[in-house]
Amino acid sequence: MVLDEREDAYGAAVRDHHAGEETVEIIERDDGWIGISAGTDLYFSEYDAWSDSEQAAVARAEGRVLDVGCGAGRHALYLQERGHEVVGIDVSLGAVEVSRDRGVDARPLDVADVRELDAEPFETVLMLGNNFGLVGTRATAPSVLGGLAAVTTDEARLLAGTRDPYATDDPNHAAYHDLNRERGRLGGALRIRTRYERRATPWFDYLLVAPEELREVIAPTPWDVAEILEPNRLDETGDYVAELRKA
Repeated sequence: MVLDEREDAYGAAVRDHHAGEETVEIIERDDGWIGISAGTDLYFSEYDAWSDSEQAAVARAEGRVLDVGCGAGRHALYLQERGHEVVGIDVSLGAVEVSRDRGVDARPLDVADVRELDAEPFETVLMLGNNFGLVGTRATAPSVLGGLAAVTTDEARLLAGTRDPYATDDPNHAAYHDLNRERGRLGGALRIRTRYERRATPWFDYLLVAPEELREVIAPTPWDVAEILEPNRLDETGDYVAELRKA
């Protein structure tokens, strides 16, 4: 589902940051927890400011690249400068507008609808910046990952950025993991929305998984875990990137 202007809190924050304004993006979780996002500075960050795992991931990109949840286009721009053809997709019209303004072939499209892309197959799929979470839930992941398999070559790689949700000592997050398990969900199965000024996105599912859970989630799909790249050890967030290859 592509967000309309009234719902596109994320896109409005990205657009305002691109225009030079100060922005604060809020994350609201369905248990009442509210926090401030990593911020729009991150969405525009240059290669030198990326985590070790993201730097290692983009070095593995080959051929034609699909950037899922391209945002302001930071990964797409880096790979374009190195000769890759990149197509970005995002549900945020504001983010697509900014990406296009920065020179990215960005299209308003939900990853769930990726089969609608009228394009040659891709050799690489990026889901960086924790965007593996866009699979939604354990139940919806096979459909999303099956769609990505359908638009990629047999030798394609999927670079999946996510976070071990249990790499925290915050009692608010630990309590949410317990609540999720009581609801029959994985501990890191987030139900969130983002807010900026007067705008708020609809509630959506966003999945964070530990490495062993990643293998469980992708087991019914055409993908296997080829390698877990080293987590970012600088800030101990638990962020990591997995390279997935077709079985």
